[in-house]
Amino acid sequence: MAVTSSVAEAGPRGRLTDHIELGVLSARFGRDLLEEVLNRTGRREQRSRRLPAHVMIRYVIAMGLFSAESYDEVMRRLVGNLRRLGSWNDGWQVPVKSAITQARQRLGPEPVQALFERAAVPLAGPGTKGAWLGRRRLMAIDATSFDVADTPDNVERFGRMGSGPKASAYPKLHVAALAECGSHAVVGAVLGGCRTGERTLAAGLTRTVGPGMLVMADAGLYSYELFTAFAATGADLVWRIGASVSVGHLRWLPDGSYQALIYAPGLTAARRARLAEDATAGRDIPPALARHVRVVEYTVPDRNPDGDLIVVITTVTDPHDIPAVELAEAYHQRWEEESALDEIKTDLRGPGGILRSKTPDLVEQQLWGLLLAHYAIRALLLEAADPAGYDPDRMSFVKGLRVVRRQVTDQAAITP
Repeated sequence: MAVTSSVAEAGPRGRLTDHIELGVLSARFGRDLLEEVLNRTGRREQRSRRLPAHVMIRYVIAMGLFSAESYDEVMRRLVGNLRRLGSWNDGWQVPVKSAITQARQRLGPEPVQALFERAAVPLAGPGTKGAWLGRRRLMAIDATSFDVADTPDNVERFGRMGSGPKASAYPKLHVAALAECGSHAVVGAVLGGCRTGERTLAAGLTRTVGPGMLVMADAGLYSYELFTAFAATGADLVWRIGASVSVGHLRWLPDGSYQALIYAPGLTAARRARLAEDATAGRDIPPALARHVRVVEYTVPDRNPDGDLIVVITTVTDPHDIPAVELAEAYHQRWEEESALDEIKTDLRGPGGILRSKTPDLVEQQLWGLLLAHYAIRALLLEAADPAGYDPDRMSFVKGLRVVRRQVTDQAAITP
């Protein structure tokens, strides 16, 4: 839903353009931060170049903003207004595609990834609507894939889905992501080939979560090992499970949820039953075999007329802390992650588009640039929404993208 004029102009900080000075890239990812990640990754130039590394980081992010444009056109958009700003050197010419590609190869993916990991932090403040359940920040994990250019190197690194005549037309880069539900900001990501399992990739996200978060995931990501790994971070979890997951009922709770055990894989039915008996009797349960959870079961008739049962398990075992109804409502905020990934794949990259870089390192570099571009726009939208008391979910991402594209073009973000 687009922002109405009354909301967009409510207060001096409510307009998108109030938050842009010399381009959203400069404002969000300052020169000092770029120099920090270049130093940390060892990618500072040994000699002066026409396309220095800090310029190329901004260029890679701009590729995410202008995915449909040619490489040299992206550069023209970045520098097109420098003459009016008095920053143009008459001896400087827009580099050709080959020079840009060589500069991207020198940069590599590491500094862009390091910039994302350094800069992409949760955005929601205490008053951000839709971002919290009590004192806990709502987060979600999910996975998706991106088509990449069909080159031998990309096929070798990322692989195709299927095989033989049923193989996918393009190699696919697989991404597991952690998003803040209230802002749609992606704040963690792990990249891999399409034959790397979602759970394997998602395990790398544990370093991005911690206490104070309520992390949600769908049934496809559940495994005892992954649930245990995320719980060990100190974050609270609300994960959906499928019918094949064995749950040992222990006792009912006043809000209609119940205490239960989930089990490590490979245990016999008799062993699971003995563990449930031990837990009911108050005896210690070996964490390598089982763990206590609380189970919430519910249906959503208006969304699912067939009445399929939704079962979620949570580490929040006290119903007085978060009642079952509130947990069920919170779980459906997990869909905000899918909206965030759709913004990246459809609005930024373009529907049906591919990551056109020809080598695996540049594919990964391009994907990190996409994530940074999305993060910058989402940060901008939240900064406009919060002072007006507006829910960031209802801010139009497409409208924000258009504003940022205009500002990057009109207020060049780099000096050659």
